[in-house]
Amino acid sequence: MYEHVSFIHSADLHLDSPFKGLSYVPEAIFQEVKESTFISLEKLIRVAIDKEVDFVLMTGDIFDNETQSIKSLTRLVKAFKKLQEEDIHVYLSYGNHDHVNGRLFSFDFPENIHVFESEQVSHFIHYKQGQPVATIYGFSYQERAVLANKTKEYKRETNTPFHIGMLHGSIASNKDHDVYAPFQISELVDKNFDYWALGHIHKRQELKEKPPIVYPGNLQGRSKKETGEKGCYYVELTQSSSSLEFIPLQHIRFEAIEVDASECGQIQEVGELLEQVVHQASINFLKCILMINITVNEELVMGEPSIFVEELRDLVNDTDQKHLWAIVQTITLTKKVNYNKDELANGQHFIGEVIRAFDDKQDGKYLQPLHIHRQARKFLEPFTSDERKSINEEAEELLVTWLLDKEES
Repeated sequence: MYEHVSFIHSADLHLDSPFKGLSYVPEAIFQEVKESTFISLEKLIRVAIDKEVDFVLMTGDIFDNETQSIKSLTRLVKAFKKLQEEDIHVYLSYGNHDHVNGRLFSFDFPENIHVFESEQVSHFIHYKQGQPVATIYGFSYQERAVLANKTKEYKRETNTPFHIGMLHGSIASNKDHDVYAPFQISELVDKNFDYWALGHIHKRQELKEKPPIVYPGNLQGRSKKETGEKGCYYVELTQSSSSLEFIPLQHIRFEAIEVDASECGQIQEVGELLEQVVHQASINFLKCILMINITVNEELVMGEPSIFVEELRDLVNDTDQKHLWAIVQTITLTKKVNYNKDELANGQHFIGEVIRAFDDKQDGKYLQPLHIHRQARKFLEPFTSDERKSINEEAEELLVTWLLDKEES
């Protein structure tokens, strides 16, 4: 009996996503953006083949819309046939975006594709050289919303070495997303499964280590809310351990960048600095869509700030970019307000109290929670007195500037 299994855990491919809000992007680049979900799918297939995995999991929202396009279906079937040639199986469920009853027409996948068609939890047994090695459990959305807690339907049904649950849903207490198929982490732990392959939340998260309860996030970011690396997990399970490796697959990366232009005395200097930042982003991230916040002196931005940022965005986006490119989607301004610290510190008002409070905390006691934090303390060395002073001064400047800006507005 096999005591090792390897697989790819992916979710939320959102094939054929329309990428709204990018109409100003040059047409050639916009077409590449629209193609990015399919390119990420191709990368996923290549990773599965290169890693020689036993199978691939796709936990919901394979398509961006319940009325799948012929293009997205055709591209997905072609990808699946590449896996079939390598005898790699796929276990697939549908989520709220591509729910079963929203289809316009039926379609068939190759024989290596196993689909959870029912909204009731069922299971497939995965065989390795004729021997049962893993039982995989899951369900698909029939309508756009599944509001019931489905965890009670997950039960170990076989004696295979490994039991894996696929669940497209969210923690019941989640306030950042629509809560579908709600669950508690403790409920999943109690099922005594070896791995929980989650979907629905586009932010990569490892909710628990033993057993692994994991959101891989989506394969390709689609908006400014989905920044950073996107991809899948390569997972290896044995009877006594689990190994997870995150593999970036995004073709285009969304990224938020802070730019300090407070030392710039002329508008053209800000433009030149911004061009440098965007060029460096194209080197670091290859192809990216940027959301930039620029800190400038308030004296520099006269009149209508929206005109200022629009011209800056046009400046960098008009630059000829071919193989490596960075497109600025949004620019926001933070106005740095120059102030007399001593004068404000002596004032009998809230800002004066804030400054005096910072002066009282020069010993760095406010940094102590970082050093006792279970994760942070692994990476932090004790701060020197100069570092504590610098952190204190920067935090004070940020807060006082923000308060003064709010006071004026």
